[in-house]
Amino acid sequence: MIAALGMYDMGACAPVNDRLWALIRDALRDAGEAAPEALTRGDLAYGAGWVAPDLVLAQTCGFPYRATLHDRVTLVGTPDYAVEGCAAGYYHSVYVARKTDIRQGLAAFDGADFAYNEPMSQSGWAAPQLHAQSLGLWFRPALASGGHQASARAVAEGRADLAALDAVTWALLQREHPALCAQLRVIGKTPSSPGLPLITAKTRDPARLFAAVAAAIVALSAADRDTLHLRGIRAIPSATYLAVPIPPTPEQVAQPY
Repeated sequence: MIAALGMYDMGACAPVNDRLWALIRDALRDAGEAAPEALTRGDLAYGAGWVAPDLVLAQTCGFPYRATLHDRVTLVGTPDYAVEGCAAGYYHSVYVARKTDIRQGLAAFDGADFAYNEPMSQSGWAAPQLHAQSLGLWFRPALASGGHQASARAVAEGRADLAALDAVTWALLQREHPALCAQLRVIGKTPSSPGLPLITAKTRDPARLFAAVAAAIVALSAADRDTLHLRGIRAIPSATYLAVPIPPTPEQVAQPY
């Protein structure tokens, strides 16, 4: 069986995620549901693990959910990280540039070299590219970094001019990697979209999982909730995720529109 909370699992969050899972696991077992003893980490926390028939719980991203997963998994709910300026369960991305870059405002970065974690990321690719299109801007997909932290580092080191990081990751990076973040500044943000959903295998009942997660979040200490920036879980319908547009691919935006 697979249980994974890999999307926000850096630094101080990892032991808190272990404690959160222990609470979810025990609530599931009390309800007569089988659950693995510990979280899965590594490759099976993503990708293949999301569609595994023995998936109990995992957190994915909104873009892969609507693009490839929605008809292969069951949506459980959406954690609420209380992102400022967003409805409960929603989030946005922040655009970061080097502090030493003299350009002011997002429009000044039209044509800039853009670092993104991967092309199936809602916060790192889809949201900023859709936003750029709506503003008549073009960000050149210069670097696929493999992760938000790597995108931030690429900007800080001058290998890219701009990156988009989800607001929760940005808050966690500021705590875990202050020296890196001190080299960056926020120059704008994307419109909000539904947050990173929790999913389970197609055959599983989401109601017990939703209840177990909700109870576990309440049972966490206030300090642990603050570490994760976690406030609760929301029932955002699948249709809301599916209504978000599919962005162009990096290959499609390799040249100006």
